[in-house]
Parts: sequence; structure tokens; C-alpha cells
Amino acid sequence: MGSLAHIGPAMTAAFLASLVEAVEALTIVLAVATVRGWRQAGLGALAGLMVLVLIVVALGPLLDRVPLRLLQFVIGVLLLLFGMRWLRKAILRSAGVIPLHDETMTFAAETAELREQARRNEARLDWLAALTSFKAVLLEGLEVVFIVIALSAGHGMLWPASAGALAACVLVAGAGFAVHQPLARVPENTLKFAVGVMLSAFGVFWTGEGLGVAWPGADLAIVAFAVLFLAVSRAAVVILTRRPKAEVLS
Repeated sequence: MGSLAHIGPAMTAAFLASLVEAVEALTIVLAVATVRGWRQAGLGALAGLMVLVLIVVALGPLLDRVPLRLLQFVIGVLLLLFGMRWLRKAILRSAGVIPLHDETMTFAAETAELREQARRNEARLDWLAALTSFKAVLLEGLEVVFIVIALSAGHGMLWPASAGALAACVLVAGAGFAVHQPLARVPENTLKFAVGVMLSAFGVFWTGEGLGVAWPGADLAIVAFAVLFLAVSRAAVVILTRRPKAEVLS
């Protein structure tokens, strides 16, 4: 089992990333349930979850057979690229350069599309509804699976990271089924900002470890990197906010 300096950030990153993706998947599952009922939506979502669990169980142990230094370097680079992608979008949205993600609009668009499918393919709608729910859970969940596996690779943290991801999914599912509407008030961009910062910090740390760098403070260097990424990102938001949108996008 990894140290507390690894376990805490790993569980938090897995939890927050899963929270974001679960909210997006829930929006589509709720649209399916609204048009066709909970049976098709639930069956599709459950099938998607089962596939994701199988992927984690199958790939997680295999990573322990890869040389640790090589694994740290590869996973570090991938996490850094992954985190910077989330961070870039979060910065642009925070600065108003691109619009915030709107779950209410996504729900309305998905519902309209499903109703159009119902009008054209009534006989096949049950199958199409379940497939839509399955694809939403699987595609959104694959990002979470990658993060969970990457955060746990070579550090014996598969179960802590998985627990963080599962807790987020259970929380979102429970809230969604209770209110029967998209969780539009979830601060999704703020969560993506936080996840981008954490994944980028882990990415730099593990890339360095893979290259043999002895970080000052050992695992606590992750916290320092997170603070650095957060400070630079907030500064970028301030700078972009003061510049004309056309100049930023050019």
C-alpha cells in the first residue's frame, strides 16, 4: 500500500474525475429514462458499469509486471498530457473564452434526439435506448478507468483509487435518481480545474521518478507541484480574461 501522501491525492483525484464523468453520463441516462423508462436506461447503464469493472480488474494487476521506472515514466507522461487537456479547457471556460458545459442543454438535446428516434424507429427503440445508456456510461467511464489505473500503477493503490471513483459514482447516481433531473448545479468546471491540477502534478512527479529524479520532500513534492499548477492556471485565467476573445482564439 502506498504512503498517505500518495493515497490521499490519488483517492481525491479519482473521486473528482469520476464525479465529473458520472454527472455527464447521468444526464444521458436520465434522458433515456425520460423517453423510454428506467428499465432500458438501467439495463444499459449496468452493462456499461460491468464492462468498466472488468477492464479495471483485468488491466490493473498486469501493470505490476512492467518495470517500475518505465511504468512511472509512461504513466507520468500520459497523466501530464491528460491533466493538461482538462486544465486547458477549464482555464478557457473560467476566462469566458469558451462556454461552460451546460447539463440542462445536454439533457434537452439528448431527449429531443431520442424522441425523434422513437418517432422513426418505434420497434427498435428499446434496444436503441439501452444502447444509448450503455455507450454513455462506457465512454465517460473509460476516462475514469484510465485515471484509476494510472494513479494506482506501480504504487499498490488500485483499491484506494477505485474506492474514490466508486464513491463518486454512487453519490451522483443516488442524487440523480432522487431528484430525477440533471445535476446542473454541480460546479463541473471547478471540478475539472481541480482534477487537471492534480493529474498534472502527479504527471510531473512520476515522469521525474521514471527518469530517476530524487524530488525534495519525496511524495510531498506532489503537493508543491499542485500548488504551482494552480497558481499558474489562475494567473492564466486572469491574463486571458483581460485580453479580447478574438485575440485569444487566434
